[in-house]
Amino acid sequence: MASPPRAGVPGLPVLLLGGFVTIFDLFVVNVAIPSLQRDLDASFAQIGFVLAGYELAFGALLITGGRLGDRFGRRRLYLLGMALFTLASLWCGLAGSATGLIVARFFQGAAAALLFPQIYACLRVLYAPEAQRRAFAWLGMTLGLAAIAGQVVGGALVHLDVAGLGWRTVFLVNLPIGLVTLLLGGRIAETRLADKPSLDGAGLLLAATGLTLLLVALLEGPSHHWPAWSWALLLAAGLLLAAFVRQQAGRGRQGRMPLVDMALMRQPAFALGCLLVMLVYSTSSSFFLSFALLVQTGLGLDPLQAGLLFAPASAAFMASSLLAARWVARAGTRVLVAGAAFYALALAAMVAQIGLSGAGGPSAWWVPVLMLVGFGQGLVMTPLLNQVLGVVAPDRAGMASGVVATLQQVGAALGVCVMGILFMGGLRDAGGLDPATAHVRAFVAAMLYNVVAAALCCALLWVLRRWQQPAR
Repeated sequence: MASPPRAGVPGLPVLLLGGFVTIFDLFVVNVAIPSLQRDLDASFAQIGFVLAGYELAFGALLITGGRLGDRFGRRRLYLLGMALFTLASLWCGLAGSATGLIVARFFQGAAAALLFPQIYACLRVLYAPEAQRRAFAWLGMTLGLAAIAGQVVGGALVHLDVAGLGWRTVFLVNLPIGLVTLLLGGRIAETRLADKPSLDGAGLLLAATGLTLLLVALLEGPSHHWPAWSWALLLAAGLLLAAFVRQQAGRGRQGRMPLVDMALMRQPAFALGCLLVMLVYSTSSSFFLSFALLVQTGLGLDPLQAGLLFAPASAAFMASSLLAARWVARAGTRVLVAGAAFYALALAAMVAQIGLSGAGGPSAWWVPVLMLVGFGQGLVMTPLLNQVLGVVAPDRAGMASGVVATLQQVGAALGVCVMGILFMGGLRDAGGLDPATAHVRAFVAAMLYNVVAAALCCALLWVLRRWQQPAR
């Protein structure tokens, strides 16, 4: 293993570029969705795959990506992941059909899963404690800026229609970032574990196949009125995921390293925390997608205007994320319960305002309530991860971190599926109404899930807090 370099090592900006581009691509597609839907004549289910496919591949391969870096070298896997991510971005930008774009997005998510875990690992092993804290602070700021840039810069790129490329530029903009990262990658010191961790190909195949079948059933089933094959896919997904649980438990009993240590999942507080992570993150992607469809397809805003509406909510998220850490340090976990309640009320206020005003008023009137939603998200999402990881023993922290990071992305992908079912149902129920009114009703129907999920999170956080309080 390489010795820790001094603070300010040139490799830090190179690592931050990788973090930026992977999170940027989680958000940039939202403002481009209506444009690419028209250009590629994509169905609603296909649009869901464009978003959820990236998230699912990213989440399903995260733990394996981290293991590969530990085994073969973190710099090597980081640069390999970046090279593949850049090629996948080119593939996305050149896609001539919705199917081609979906496949490219799966590969892009898989490449992100190779490079992203190496960033955290490199920051942990290459920096002394004080420099490490500063490096992680820079990383947090970079990821927050990536979320904002994904919406504002993405909207501007689609709006400007550079060289007539339209939505394709939101993917092609990754090419110069990838090339710069690859050229400067040699500045990152190489590290790996002396004891090479084992890989679990069978477990990965079971989990990835089960989750993919679940995704296909939930996205395609509603548009085809739930035919028999969609229920067969759901059954097959359930059987494969159950087989994954048994296989992981078997590896643990044999003393071999599983992808997910089932002993962790038998800890009630950690299992409940994992459910909370999935619930909270399922409300994020579903919100951004449904809001993009509302303001662009329904109300006719251009991508730049839509991105500028998103930006205040993202800025509020960053602000509350910074404040939440201080508040939790002072007041403890009650901040999370209050934050979840605030988030649920902010979502309910947004649904009420948009549902009542409809298409009749300027969308700029929605900015204050959107900021409240973003502020509420930050109060829950950022401290929740630390809270969930805090219930496990230090020697299980690495495994627990991988599980939680995976569930963030899986939850986001499932949120897109649920939103699709409710949004499409809302459009069908709107019947012969004008497009603007129909999309308002569809948005309200989809966001009711977010309100219920946030309220349920508040209740579950209260239970989790009670479990963690020492007995008197």
